[in-house]
Amino acid sequence: MSEPAAVSRAAAVAPAPPAILVVFGAAGDLARRLLVPALCNLARAGLLSERFAVIGVARQDLDEEGFRRSLARSARESAKDTAAQDACAPDVWPWLSRRLYYVRGDFNAPDTYERIARRLREVAAQHRTGGNVLFYLATPPGLFAAVARRLGAAGLVRQENGWWRRLIIEKPFGTDLASAQALNRDLLAVLGEDQIFRIDHYLGKETVQNIMVLRFANGLFEPLWNRDHVDHVQITVAETVEVGRRGRFYDATGALRDMVPNHLFQLLSLAAMEPPSCFNAAAVRAEKAKVLDAVHRLTPTDVRRDVVRGQYGAGIVEGKAVKAYRDAPDVAPSSRTETYVAMKLMIDNWRWAGVPFYLRTGKALARRRTEVVIQFKQAPLSLFRDTPVERLTANDLVLHIQPDEGASLRFNAKIPGPSVRADGVEMTFNYRDYFRSAPNTGYETLIYDCMIGDAVLFNRAEDIEAGWRVVQPVLDAWAEDPDAALPIYPAGSTGPPEAEALLGRDGRRWRAL
Repeated sequence: MSEPAAVSRAAAVAPAPPAILVVFGAAGDLARRLLVPALCNLARAGLLSERFAVIGVARQDLDEEGFRRSLARSARESAKDTAAQDACAPDVWPWLSRRLYYVRGDFNAPDTYERIARRLREVAAQHRTGGNVLFYLATPPGLFAAVARRLGAAGLVRQENGWWRRLIIEKPFGTDLASAQALNRDLLAVLGEDQIFRIDHYLGKETVQNIMVLRFANGLFEPLWNRDHVDHVQITVAETVEVGRRGRFYDATGALRDMVPNHLFQLLSLAAMEPPSCFNAAAVRAEKAKVLDAVHRLTPTDVRRDVVRGQYGAGIVEGKAVKAYRDAPDVAPSSRTETYVAMKLMIDNWRWAGVPFYLRTGKALARRRTEVVIQFKQAPLSLFRDTPVERLTANDLVLHIQPDEGASLRFNAKIPGPSVRADGVEMTFNYRDYFRSAPNTGYETLIYDCMIGDAVLFNRAEDIEAGWRVVQPVLDAWAEDPDAALPIYPAGSTGPPEAEALLGRDGRRWRAL
């Protein structure tokens, strides 16, 4: 087929408007491994305009043909990954390849932006894209503000004649509250809030978006989604991967900064938010922000009691020997950076008063799993005095986000036979069993939404700062007690025993990984 976009016009949604996507860091891992396959998937689905083009910006000494060959090679390698399988197959790649252009330059050099402006005019004329431009900063976080300032100084983010200019940045959005506030000030000095799209790729997952549909489109669940019926909530983002080659970044960051203010708090907000008045960006983001504003602020005493950190030691993960974190490249031999964190949070509002939210995340764990567990209160046991409490399965709703997207509900049923004996059963819904889903890297929805200007899945400046306000007391308490115990857990385990004790003292336990 000559034009994949033309073949798939039966897509349920309209293609994005004509635009040029300018990717800073286009020769890096993010662009090659995720963005390019996502663009291929969007092209196959008919969601990219015929008048679409990409300009890559990087320091590598490449011409445009070399840039295209490099991305083609990366696309073939990405096809080995099930998330991007067949994304850039022969029916799609030629279409996208003809729309790829390249500008070589230093991100801090003013003449780089002059070349970008010139190339934008040339590509816009060639592909009739008009003046819509989406700038994607696939760069180290330390360059976000600098690139934004350079774009502003070059007049490249000025919106004129009905055309839009937008900027995408990736997490982390700062390393603490003060740096997040400074980044927001720098960005908002150049662009309007409506021009800034802060990407958290977890929100591209179908099940994450489905949390709102599950809650607010089903009379079965929403009446039970409160302190009267829910015993507690668990949110888990467990990874089997070790630090690998990211030691320099990770040793300065740690699990708390890397995962909690963004990924885990996104899941927390969606699970705990009130129903928005309508499904638009302003209404949804307002309700999510209220959740973080209502999280009880931790005191130093709370941090010592309700926050657990750990670091992985040597062990076996999925049959493979893993070195201790401190033996990873670019990690300090005496590093005290946490690779695991678990915490108990309380939300001080009418719906959730008294209901604990337990969050955990870590690297080099026994299994890769991201899920939200809504555990309901135990039924009265007077009818089942001869059945030990531990034999009655907890009623819980589990929202599986990765690796298998779906949901499951556990409840008790009678075991066949003459006596009344109960045991737990499970009903499971898997996306792949019910819906025909296209290959997805998690970025397709996010990129498409940026191009159509739908900000529902993106954070505002105040949302970012609200998350850091919850985390900052933990960072401060750790800084004030640098010699506090840092448990070492074996790679391939479920984390430090102290995390089990966090729930155990409340008479609860984590859902098994």
